[in-house]
Amino acid sequence: MPSLTSNLYTFGEFRLNPQKRVLRRGEEPIALTPKAFEVLVLLIQHSGEIVSKDELMKAVWPNSFVEESNLTQTVFMLRKALGETADQRYILTIQGRGYRFAADVKDLSENGRAGTNPSASLRADSSLSSGQAVVSPPRTGVAGATQSRRQLDTRLWAIGAAAVVVIAIGLAAYFRWSASPSPPQGSGGRLMLAVLPFQNLTGDASQEYFSDGLTEEMITQLGNLDPQHLGVIARTSVMHYKTMQTPLGQVGRDLGVQYVIEGSVRRDANNVRVTAQLIQTKDQTHVWARQYDRELKGLLGLQGEIAQEIADEIQLTLGDRKSAAAHPALSPQNYETYDLYLKGQYFFNKRTAASLEEAIGYFEQATTKDPNYARAYAGLADCYALMGAYSGHPQTEFIPKARTAALRALQIDDNLAEAHTALALIVQNYDWDWQTAEKEFRRAIELNPNYATAHHWYAEHLMWRARFDEALQESEHARQLDPLSLIIAADNGAILYFSRQFDRAIEKWRSILEMDPDFQRAHLIMGAYVERRMFAEALADNEKFRPVTPVSSYLSWRTYIYGRSGQSAQAYHALHELLQWNTTHPGDPMIVAFAYLGLGDKDQALAWLEKAYAKHSNELTTLKVYSAYDPLRSDPRFQGLLRRVGLTN
Repeated sequence: MPSLTSNLYTFGEFRLNPQKRVLRRGEEPIALTPKAFEVLVLLIQHSGEIVSKDELMKAVWPNSFVEESNLTQTVFMLRKALGETADQRYILTIQGRGYRFAADVKDLSENGRAGTNPSASLRADSSLSSGQAVVSPPRTGVAGATQSRRQLDTRLWAIGAAAVVVIAIGLAAYFRWSASPSPPQGSGGRLMLAVLPFQNLTGDASQEYFSDGLTEEMITQLGNLDPQHLGVIARTSVMHYKTMQTPLGQVGRDLGVQYVIEGSVRRDANNVRVTAQLIQTKDQTHVWARQYDRELKGLLGLQGEIAQEIADEIQLTLGDRKSAAAHPALSPQNYETYDLYLKGQYFFNKRTAASLEEAIGYFEQATTKDPNYARAYAGLADCYALMGAYSGHPQTEFIPKARTAALRALQIDDNLAEAHTALALIVQNYDWDWQTAEKEFRRAIELNPNYATAHHWYAEHLMWRARFDEALQESEHARQLDPLSLIIAADNGAILYFSRQFDRAIEKWRSILEMDPDFQRAHLIMGAYVERRMFAEALADNEKFRPVTPVSSYLSWRTYIYGRSGQSAQAYHALHELLQWNTTHPGDPMIVAFAYLGLGDKDQALAWLEKAYAKHSNELTTLKVYSAYDPLRSDPRFQGLLRRVGLTN
């Protein structure tokens, strides 16, 4: 333990007597645990200097093995006891190294004369409030050797999430601790921030996955930092600016953000350089800029260390309020695993059947190298959960694999929002277990309120259950976090459509098709046209739909539109083509059922709905709200199906 001398120390309103183990603010004693007291004494005895975590651990817990989190929690409790505020900091965290006592300390000798602590002139400057570290002069003895080793260790570099977390500390400092006037607030009283795509400066297009992966890591880490006060725009929206030179003022207006992060990555076989700068959009003011040079091999140790420091700082900032950043995602065991994960994320976000297959390959390699890396399993679950829709193959080929991966991810890390969201989609679309799905969606949002996909898919869940007002609220949350996402906008149109607001749905989908005529989901506008008896417009859109959809879907819609418009000959001709195609290319039975609905053939429609039920078609989620099924609602067979799919209440 530290030397408990007879000296008396004063700082601010406090007086510390190490020998009597008393800390007072004025005349009031401050209660501290024995370990907190010893940490305080050691920091004060080295006031103005960096005291490494190793030194503190060895001094305060010399004969026992304890986790570093014990030190972090002790420092947190000590800060709380001292009553730290944004304007008055006593203990500063020095990134990746240790702590520095920053207040002016006077050492009162035994004869009562006041003398300034020799170290007191080594003060942390104001830049530390933005997360920067000031390196103190070399120290002698064991402490000096430890600090020298720490300085050497900082030259062992790390990449990706490590740099992300360091930058997050800077953001936390700026947004929450700055003594300057409060930054402008976004909607809902939250600051809104966008991480623009990091530039790939390697000169090698094959490294795009790395810069894109770093962008995504930044979004994930910052999204977990302080969700109640800081909203972070999702990847889908920021990637619109990957190849565009858009003025930052326009970016701010497009995305509804007050701040952006711009950055770049330069990487070779062994090292990486990451640069980042935080910019205020209204006047393009540069708040801060950082550069990180790292070796690939040093990633994981530094990542875990800095993640713990963030948890410490978040606890100090938010007090007892829960923050997802206090529970960082578990790190992989080696850099190669993380590298494979980034490649998997890169291909997953392309959202094609081929890219999903490639992503699955990378995620599987990552789980082979590190069977305990939860995020790689969550990535696998996402890929398999979506593969049926993108490939046209039956869900039964993929959902068991998706479920296994999602459950494994949650077994490893139950705080992973992505895994809860994937599991919710699986049990909703395949099991029709609506209660479990809602619980999992809500848990994901609780863990990460900035995860746009969780809000988006939960909005869809509420829509299928005819809870339309709630669905629109969740859809708006998703839009705020991902304002340029076409799929979120298109599904907002779907909520309007299924709630029988056909004119508003048409308006929404027309705006999307003006931006992207090939966007498949927005072609659901055909259904709204039919309900408004705009059959010519529906047929015209079906022809535009033809190049971007499977043949079976095109023919099904063609049959439905002709049937609803009373053009029976054309409808039966289209049906004949559909049935011929389905003989050689069997697909989702719901496609054929839909065609028979257009013709008014209830018996055939119900027969094909039963086939869809046997194959666990995810299209059965629409049964409660789709106006196309209205002619069947009085039929006991349909009501029985609705009950089996869990949609009777």
